[in-house]
Amino acid sequence: MQKIIFMGTPSFAVPILKDLVKSNDYDVLAVVTQPDRPFGRKRVLKASPVKLFAEEANIDILQPEKISGSKEMQKIIDLSPDFIITAAFGQFLPTKLLNAAKVAAVNVHGSLLPKYRGGAPVQYSIMNGDDRTGISIMYMVKKMDAGDILAQESIKIEENDDTASMFDKLSILGSKLLLETLPKIVDGSVKPIAQDESKVVFSPNIKRSEEQLDFNKTAFLVDRKVRALRPDPSAFTFLKGKRTKIWQTKVVNDEKTDLAPGQVVTKTKKSLKIACGNGTVISIIELQPAGKPKQNINAYLNGAGQSIREKEQVITNE
Repeated sequence: MQKIIFMGTPSFAVPILKDLVKSNDYDVLAVVTQPDRPFGRKRVLKASPVKLFAEEANIDILQPEKISGSKEMQKIIDLSPDFIITAAFGQFLPTKLLNAAKVAAVNVHGSLLPKYRGGAPVQYSIMNGDDRTGISIMYMVKKMDAGDILAQESIKIEENDDTASMFDKLSILGSKLLLETLPKIVDGSVKPIAQDESKVVFSPNIKRSEEQLDFNKTAFLVDRKVRALRPDPSAFTFLKGKRTKIWQTKVVNDEKTDLAPGQVVTKTKKSLKIACGNGTVISIIELQPAGKPKQNINAYLNGAGQSIREKEQVITNE
């Protein structure tokens, strides 16, 4: 059996880890994941999804605040694994640690590299309007997501996909592709392909300032941003001067408007259509005013949104 150290943190990594544990070909010696973090208004410490699974599976858990130079890093080196496998771990690995893998240090990355190196590849693929995304299995090097590609497979981004649904699909694809690739690394039949540096696109973690919707963009891109930021951190706008999270929208493909972005195109008891860039129109389906629970547009229009009028400028920058 090949000995493995697995490094990952979010739900995306869990199916990959599960399938390695179930396989008869691999022995997961330990799991490395981010430390428990404060969560919610009460700031209660919350374990990562990978830690929760590792506890169920009785796998040794390491949680260094910083892996470089830590006692946990030395423990990994002492375990002398055949593979170090990462999937959305969330920290850079020093060269000394990468070299501790007797066969290879391998990363399961949620994009079609070299496009979308960085911490938010799935979000950017949706937000930028891409038709497809995918999984890249790659050798790990110290430079972020820059190692040679060992295997790659794409998957379509469907009309209603958001980051949550794409993570679910990509984790399943990533597990399949990893299990197909590891034996090829062992027997030497894998053919690494260097990334084309001229085609690199970065996808840094989403900043708070980037969570606001821009209705000057087309309805297609507004809808894509809503889905890219769902379920976390969620997109927002200022609706009637109040900060409001927008959870679900729909592009109105058969309608155009001369109204300015942010103005009300149509209001009925059950729908609210807003003008976007290039004369496009978007329908708001579900929202959440600050301090309120999520609600469908019907409930909103029967409550706080009763005063909204057609042609009114209801979306503002603040």
